[in-house]
Amino acid sequence: MTMLDIRTVAETASTNDDVAALARSGAAEGLWLRARRQTAGRGRQGRAWESPEGNLFASTLVRVRSCESPAPTLALVAAVALAEAVEAYGVDAMLKWPNDLLVDGAKLSGILLERAGDAVVIGFGVNLAHHPTGLDRAATSFPALVGTAPDPDQFAHTLAEAFARWLGRWRGEGLAPVRARWLERAHPVGSALTARLPDGSSLDGLFEGLDEGGALRLRLADGASHVIHAADIFLIRD
Repeated sequence: MTMLDIRTVAETASTNDDVAALARSGAAEGLWLRARRQTAGRGRQGRAWESPEGNLFASTLVRVRSCESPAPTLALVAAVALAEAVEAYGVDAMLKWPNDLLVDGAKLSGILLERAGDAVVIGFGVNLAHHPTGLDRAATSFPALVGTAPDPDQFAHTLAEAFARWLGRWRGEGLAPVRARWLERAHPVGSALTARLPDGSSLDGLFEGLDEGGALRLRLADGASHVIHAADIFLIRD
């Protein structure tokens, strides 16, 4: 297993930006950077990410090789590792493609993958102590779910160890075991979803699982199966 190097800083603009710079300077896999506070945290598609002290803001890097599964499938690795870490602290979360963790429909965390040369930087934001309000989607946190917040430093170590285990399986066995675990933790096949595509259009359909490469399969109203490689996914609730 890769040796872990977990560092903590009091404050930074973005742990993803910092780790990307370290990756370009030759930093090795196993490096993690956690900030107690971020001043310019972001989520997918450049969304602002609130970063109050007490939550987890941490990033790591993976050096990708041409012989491995495609780099975007690391989103599934990150998701199953984070779900395992969250479960260790008493929360059973459901996965929504590609890597959101939900509890009763409310978002507990966010994961952002960005490329930096031959490395993929993976940033994790987890609502350990606080969650935002007034968003276009519900959010939650550990105190709202189980009454207490995990210590961010301890949680970072738990997550780093889980990620190293799943990264090892991804490297040694391919995507199949990661995909299987992701599906075990996801909403059921047949769940109604809306996919908001990068061009601004939307598709409604039923969750049909993942293809062999980890892309989302959506069954449309006309019976056609549509494979989605990039989209914001929303569960449609009755």
